[in-house]
Amino acid sequence: MKLLLLCLGLTLVCVLAEEANSMSRNFNVEKINGKWNSIILASDKKEKLEEHGNMTVFVEHIHVLENSLAFKFHTLTLFYSIEEECSEIFLVADKTEKAGEYSVAYDGFNTFTILKTDYDNYIMFYLINKKDRKTFLLMELYGKEPNLSSDIKEEFAKLCEEHGIVRENIIDLSNTNRCLEARE
Repeated sequence: MKLLLLCLGLTLVCVLAEEANSMSRNFNVEKINGKWNSIILASDKKEKLEEHGNMTVFVEHIHVLENSLAFKFHTLTLFYSIEEECSEIFLVADKTEKAGEYSVAYDGFNTFTILKTDYDNYIMFYLINKKDRKTFLLMELYGKEPNLSSDIKEEFAKLCEEHGIVRENIIDLSNTNRCLEARE
């Protein structure tokens, strides 16, 4: 039985690695340049995503640079425990030596890859955060529009589960304050 579980686990790892390699081989980074909207966040540590959690950020724009990606995010900051205000965050993620992988310092050290995109509608990210000898996973679904179809959301939820994130830790941001008014 243990051998069967080990084989199943290794098969899943190989399939996920091939999926990531396939994406990096066919990926055209220039096509992700532009405005995006945060649709869903997911993590194996749900507290990172709860209201005012340090990883609850809302993407506005991805700008492709020569060897990096520049992100413009917004985050909700709570003032005096009563008033929320949208604040801008700018981050630049640099390419790593690994194909299709980027790294950025934000609340620890993060490496991420783009799991899947159709360039015109959605993009899915897989991120690993390391801070104080602790690690957690974060997955993000962005859309060109403020919402996406239930089919794309379900596909993303299944990818989250394949990467060890339970459905209870998947947060749909479609009906939350994503600082959209701050973009105007």
